[in-house]
Amino acid sequence: MPLQIKNELGQIIVNDDCIAVIAGSAAMDCYGLVGMASRKQLKDGIAELLGRENMSRGVEVRRENEQLHIELHIVVSYGTKISEVAHNIQTKVKYVLNDVIGLQVDQVHIFVQDVRVST
Repeated sequence: MPLQIKNELGQIIVNDDCIAVIAGSAAMDCYGLVGMASRKQLKDGIAELLGRENMSRGVEVRRENEQLHIELHIVVSYGTKISEVAHNIQTKVKYVLNDVIGLQVDQVHIFVQDVRVST
């Protein structure tokens, strides 16, 4: 269900896929993140690393009682503090979605699917 924003000039409709791409792009700017992981696919206990062209597959956008919830499935770089990487991603995604689209994001959930050595 697309997000509808009304202002004095008219109506703006923002698709969930657009929100997912913006959230994924914001997350990719954070230190310690190797990439986005597929939400559904785990092969032999290893998460599939997604490329930049289909980053939104690792992001889920949900609305519950007029509140926006973002879920990001990520792959973290080995040797980084996972809690710090996750906190930085949460902060960055909330800031970017508020700044770019004007959305008030209620929660950003991080699911660490894998840890890899970044090359």
